[in-house]
Amino acid sequence: MTIWRSFEEIPSDLGACVVTIGNFDGVHRGHRAVIAEARDRADELGLPVVAVTFDPHPMAVLRPEHAPMMLTSLEERAVLLADVGIDHVLALPFDLDMSSWTPQEFVDRVVVEVLHARAVVVGANFRFGHRAAGDVAFLVAAGERAGFEAVGVELDGGPQVWSSTYVRTCLAAGDVAGAAEALGRPFAVRGVVVQGDQRGRELGFPTANVPTAEVTAAPADGIYAGWLRRLDTGETYPAAISVGTNPTFDGERYRRVEAYVLDRTDLELYGVEVEVSFVDRLRGMVAFEGIDALVDQMNDDVRRARDILGG
Repeated sequence: MTIWRSFEEIPSDLGACVVTIGNFDGVHRGHRAVIAEARDRADELGLPVVAVTFDPHPMAVLRPEHAPMMLTSLEERAVLLADVGIDHVLALPFDLDMSSWTPQEFVDRVVVEVLHARAVVVGANFRFGHRAAGDVAFLVAAGERAGFEAVGVELDGGPQVWSSTYVRTCLAAGDVAGAAEALGRPFAVRGVVVQGDQRGRELGFPTANVPTAEVTAAPADGIYAGWLRRLDTGETYPAAISVGTNPTFDGERYRRVEAYVLDRTDLELYGVEVEVSFVDRLRGMVAFEGIDALVDQMNDDVRRARDILGG
């Protein structure tokens, strides 16, 4: 799988392909229903599938104050897309100029002239072009004129349609189990472990401190059961995870993700890139009156995390 970040990076001999278009943030079960249809069409035609996405998210350019917290980075999206059948990713650098393209201009410049699409598969609610004036009906008509098939796939998800917005809503409520149901896998954050204040180590619970980017989504403040995976070796460990500030100690008000690997005090993780995934919420964040009460609660958190994770 390759990521093309501009038209110039696309090989001149790409030939025809099947195209699917969207933000694909999180690559949730709704996205996968669309991608599965694109993959089926591509297999019938003997062609590769190209996913067209946007970087940054269009809302970050058009209305940055309303831009969503991202569930995945572009690189993470690309890996997830490859896992479900995408051959190549075209990450269009979205800017104000691109936002002014009419739906027909987008079709002409991206779908026809650059990607030579034989088929385009999108979600039934797909909108594109200046002021989101283009929809599936427009795409179908444009395809009839240009010689490609356009397909709108009905949204998946039973009574609750799977969407990136729904996943963010679950995370904001601390409902990591609901987010996992929509994603088809536990929600996870990635980062390089940095040295924190080492207060957990002093209390007997050394944690891996994983910074998260300001634009990256994270579960609501609280304590969770989950897993820590080293991305260099693939080793995976059960963990109790803290998200948020540390209200028991004064002067700490920034959000962070800290994972304590259950019953392990010997791991050296500084500088290691890890993935922290969330299975279930144990409790909200609480300010304790003293260290003893905090340690008692941490021991209970570890016990409950062990029970949930089967440790």
